[in-house]
Amino acid sequence: MSETGGPGAQRAWRSTCTFCGAPVEFRSAASPMAVCSFCKSTLVRDGDALRRIGQSAELFDDHSPLALGARGQHQGLAFTLIGRLQFAYRDAEGEEGRWTEWHALFDSGRSGTLSEDNGAYVMSFDWRPSRLLPMVELASSLIGQSVIIDSQPWVLSSRVQARVHAAEGELALKPDLSKAFAVLELRNTAGEVLSVEPDAQPPRLDVGRSVQLADLRLSGIPDAKQASEGQLKAKGIECPNCGTSLTPSLDSAQSIVCTSCHSVIDISKGLGGDLAYYRQDNMLEPLIPLGKVGRLKVDGRPDSWQVVGYQERCEAPDGPREEQAFWREYLLYNRMQGFAFLVDAQDGWSIVRPVTGVPAVKGDKLVYQGKTFRQRYTYTAMTTYVLGEFYWPVRKNQRSLNSDYAGMGSDSRLLLNREQTGSEITWSFGETLEARAVMQAFGIAPQQVGAFKRDAMPISVEPKKWMTQLMWIVFFLAIVWLMNRCDDDCSDVRENYGQYSSEYQQCSANQGGGSSHGGSYGGYNSGGFHK
Repeated sequence: MSETGGPGAQRAWRSTCTFCGAPVEFRSAASPMAVCSFCKSTLVRDGDALRRIGQSAELFDDHSPLALGARGQHQGLAFTLIGRLQFAYRDAEGEEGRWTEWHALFDSGRSGTLSEDNGAYVMSFDWRPSRLLPMVELASSLIGQSVIIDSQPWVLSSRVQARVHAAEGELALKPDLSKAFAVLELRNTAGEVLSVEPDAQPPRLDVGRSVQLADLRLSGIPDAKQASEGQLKAKGIECPNCGTSLTPSLDSAQSIVCTSCHSVIDISKGLGGDLAYYRQDNMLEPLIPLGKVGRLKVDGRPDSWQVVGYQERCEAPDGPREEQAFWREYLLYNRMQGFAFLVDAQDGWSIVRPVTGVPAVKGDKLVYQGKTFRQRYTYTAMTTYVLGEFYWPVRKNQRSLNSDYAGMGSDSRLLLNREQTGSEITWSFGETLEARAVMQAFGIAPQQVGAFKRDAMPISVEPKKWMTQLMWIVFFLAIVWLMNRCDDDCSDVRENYGQYSSEYQQCSANQGGGSSHGGSYGGYNSGGFHK
């Protein structure tokens, strides 16, 4: 093994793969492990020698804007992305997902981790608290419970069993490739996320904050045109239901909907082999077409956002004879900012994004970014129909427990949403939008204002307004259709036994009626776990 150097490097080592003889470079003398770029052998440093311990699996097909060798800056310090790990996980409810970590080597020799976090990114570093971690308390804590660590309150937001799926390049730590391991995730009111591997010896702790890729001043990554051309070369799949050829284009897409038969296909385990899917009935097309690009201000940044996914959701019934709410969510994507949700609810439009931290509790109210919020609704949300691609695995009749909060006084346009699915809690923050602002952003014709406005007036008989009336009638029919769809949780029984069977009639009788509030908002819990 020989010593080498390079731009910004403190010290580097180069050797050859013990399996294929290809050159393997360690840019950090502290890195214990690397993956041969030629034969994918997993190589561990043993003094000045390399030892092969296995072979890495193929990386998930994605089109991440990040790439090995990319340079950037964080808080004024330069770094290089020199490796990545892809993880797969399963939570206590059996829900599966994955996330990616990039090894960021700073010119100072320090290692950091740039990782995915609910459709955005977090830069985190190794953390050593001054006091011992309360492992027994953590192990028995419930999701959403507050835990004191190093004299600071944290909220337990997720608990999963994870495993390393694949690796590439040079790694900061030697991961256990042989078995699954527990990962706990905690968040605080300072906007930080703490990842804990309690079974590691010693326990591994990483703490980080949300970052915008645009702020990292990245170089050495494909531009948008190159990324688009790369997507055309991506590995395609055939719909398991109808055989239509499909090519995922989202970074880390985990679900894709067939453009022909609208079957929902789970690609969270990769694109090879038999793919799980479920069929869904065709519904009305979204008001904003998939693929449409609009310019919106999200987190105070005006930028271009593309509609890549669409879902219809309703409030699962709590009891008989209660009115139900329903709403539509458009999944928006920006290559450098990640994902956001444009929500079309009965009480208006809003734009929200998942956040890294948690709000502070002040009596019966919440405080976030210096703003006070009061609770409006708590309800169980159910997804009934989807189109496009999603960065989480979409399940049939997927449910989540939601709570909506609205800003007080002059901040009434601000929104907070808490969403829990399985063993994960996600908070989202955003604001209301005027219908005309949404239409202007996406270039929607003014004649369609009747379909976009939620405070539309009763139908007029003036001839000049016939188009608006028609749009309103169509929207009203969509409401009726969605309400009926939300009420019917017996579709599988009907499909198997028939509409007039005693099995279906009994199931329908047990369902009862609907429940409701006036409207709701907030994005879906991503499954985009951060570690």
